[in-house]
Parts: sequence; structure tokens; C-alpha cells
Amino acid sequence: MPTTNEEMVVSIHGLDKKGSGQAEVWRENELGNPKKLRLIVPQTLPGEKVRVTVDHPEKKRRKTMPDEIVEAHPERTEAPCPHFERCGGCVWQHWTYKGQLKEKTKHVRDAIEAEGFDPALVRDTIGMDEPWQYRNKMEFTFAPDGSMGLHEQGNFRKVISLETCLIASEQMVEAAMEVAGWVKDHELGGYNKDTHEGLLRHLMVRQSFATGELMLAVFSTKGPEGELQSAVDDLKARVEKKFPHVKSLLWMENTDWADRTQAEKIHLLAGRDYIIDEMDGYRFRLWFDTFFQTNPVQAQKLVDLAVEMSQPKKSEKMIDLFCGVGTFSLPFANRVGELAGIEIVESSIESAKRNAEDNGITNTYFLAKDARKGIDQVLESFGHPELLMLDPPRSGAGGKVMRRIGRSQPERIVYVSCNPDTFATDIKELEPFGYTLDAVQPVDLFPHTVHVECVATLTLNK
Repeated sequence: MPTTNEEMVVSIHGLDKKGSGQAEVWRENELGNPKKLRLIVPQTLPGEKVRVTVDHPEKKRRKTMPDEIVEAHPERTEAPCPHFERCGGCVWQHWTYKGQLKEKTKHVRDAIEAEGFDPALVRDTIGMDEPWQYRNKMEFTFAPDGSMGLHEQGNFRKVISLETCLIASEQMVEAAMEVAGWVKDHELGGYNKDTHEGLLRHLMVRQSFATGELMLAVFSTKGPEGELQSAVDDLKARVEKKFPHVKSLLWMENTDWADRTQAEKIHLLAGRDYIIDEMDGYRFRLWFDTFFQTNPVQAQKLVDLAVEMSQPKKSEKMIDLFCGVGTFSLPFANRVGELAGIEIVESSIESAKRNAEDNGITNTYFLAKDARKGIDQVLESFGHPELLMLDPPRSGAGGKVMRRIGRSQPERIVYVSCNPDTFATDIKELEPFGYTLDAVQPVDLFPHTVHVECVATLTLNK
């Protein structure tokens, strides 16, 4: 068998979970027996024939970029972003938006069909009129040389320096580029993930599309005092002069080895430590670590769909599981008699309480507790709910939580999901308790990526 590079033309038969094309090639091993070579080919589409160069083709599985598109998919298009071929932020800019939406609908249908549900219950995915500049939060990474950007596709050790980003708002990109220029002017270094040495780690940019307020948070291994004071003063002066809509400028100390935007100490350089956003007419305070839907336009559609599909009533009690800061709790609270929100993150519960108070909502009860134990405590003090909603993380709610929901017997359940696969396995747990899946509505919150959200309702058969 050859051990050097080998060129071949392959057919893309499908996509993997990360949105890359998959191909299979049968070959002979050193004994003359058939052997399957599995290829992962990013930036390709199902049905395409592509020319690739494979290093070490004697291995069972390889990843390689396409050298040439021999036969293109009819929905292939030119990616508008100059960084697309290397940046890991988007994976489907080479696919028409119509094609992306069809694939996302197929993903949801395949997921529920695999668990025995009727795929016809899944409606077509609701997309965006303008699927660009939709993100209200970006986290950029500093490379060891101080350049700033996003991670390379499939390589979290490599940072691609950016000149633009087409999925973030113009104001967010402009502010980020100003910070990148400031770093270069002061010759500040970035953090090395291998040696755990260096200064600057991340830049977080958040913006409220409703109010226009911006937050800039610089994550560093050191505080802004001492030798950095002059540079930090210059950053503050630049931001205040060029970006009056920055209402929160933060310097965050993070010495932990974990590659996350977390902070051991927060320094407020200018403004306040939060910005104000709005959704469905309700105001929310967003701190640097507050979870809030990243696409506000489509998030509003999620709220509208959840209300429309679950039909809340003023005579009913409701539980909002994994309630976060109250994104869904507040709109529902004005439509039901009483609402109890459960969330394990204490800071989110404190935010939910504050957001309810800021919006004059008095019929809510928020509990910082693990989901399964929280349900028990709420049922004991709050009573039986007619309506239950859950919006779990990508890992899903899990069998224990879903079975606890089933035993509590709410009349209707509305499930908001960001992962069709865990959603399907979760709702399967409800069948033995007498629940029927009514409808599933996918919504695209992340154009040009593989991710898709969905809103589903289930009804108890009495």
C-alpha cells in the first residue's frame, strides 16, 4: 500500500454532524482484501463529485479539503466572506440559503423518525429574510502574536486573523477592529494555550439590537493597573470617542487554564457592568455571562411560536424549566395565572427575578435548583401545572428529567430545543406517560451553520 499522497475523485454521499461532506472509497489493503476509506471533505455538498488529495490513504479515516469541484451541487454558491475557507465560524456559506433550510428540516425529520415519530409532524424550517449580521454576541480570540480573530476550522490552536465578520452587526465588527488596532499599536501579546503564558485571551462583544447598546469585555491574565495602565487609558479614550453607544467597557482577569470567557475579577472601565436589551416588549439586563438568545430576530419568532402553539390561559399554572434569565418566562407570565421558573444557575435566577421586577411582573416564582429536584419542590409548594415548558441545553434534559415531567402530568408541554437529536430522545421518554407529539416547528437561528432550533408541543391523552 502507498504511504504518500494520493489524488482521487470521490462522490459526496452525505454530511456529518459538523456539516462537512462524507465520502467512502473501497480499496485493497496489503493482503489484497477490500478496505473502506472514509473521507471527511469540508465545504462540499451531497451529490457532488470532488477531486481530493489524501495523505496516508492506507488509514481508515481521513479529513481533506477539496482540490476541485468536478460536479457541483445545483445549490452551490460563492461564499461572500473572504475568510470562509479557513474560519470556523461558518460552514455553509457555499450553500444557498434555501438549500440550508431544506437540510435543516431534513435533520429534524430524520431525528424524530429515528425515534419512531411521524416525520410529517415537522413543518418546513422558518428562515430569515436577511440571513446576515444576525448575531448580537461574538467572542473573538487573541493569538500569541496579539492578532485577533476566530478559530480555524477544526483547529482550536490556530486563530484566523479577521478583517470582517458577515454574521455580526457592523457596529460590533467596527468596535472589535478598533480593539484589534489598539492591541497592535501598543504591541500587546496574546495568550499561548500550550504554554499558558501571555496577556490577552478573548474579546467579547455584545449588542442590544433593540437599544443599540454595546458591551466590550477584554479578557486578560493580568489586571489593568501598573504597566498596562497607560494602554488601558488609551483604550478607554478611543472607545469613548468613537463608540458612544458602548455602555459597558470591561476588563476581565482570567488566569484559569480553561479556554472560556470567564473572570475571577471584573474591572469596570466605563459605563455600567451590563447592557439593556428588549424582547417581546420586555426589558432584560445582560451581564457578560448572561445567556440570551444570540439571534434576536429569530428568538422573537421562538417566543411567538411557543405562545401560539401552547395556547396559555389566565386560569392556568405553568412551570418554565431551564428558564435562564426569563426570556420565555416573562411573556408567558402575562398570559397565565402563575408561573414558576427553575434554573440551576443562581446568577440567572437572580437576573430572572430582577427582570420580572423591572417589567412589573408579580405572578412569578423563580427557584435556583437542579431541574429534576426543582420540579419536586415546585410541585409541593406551587401545585400542579396545566402547562410546562422546557428549553434545555444542547445535551438535552435527559431521561430522568423527562420521566419526572411525565409523572407530573401537565396537560400540555412545549419543548424549545437547540439540538434535534437530544430533543427526539427526550420526547420519546414521554410516550409511556400518555403524551402525543402534536407538531414540530424548526426555526433557523444560526444561518450558514448546521444548528437549528425547534418548538414542539405535546398533549396528554386523558
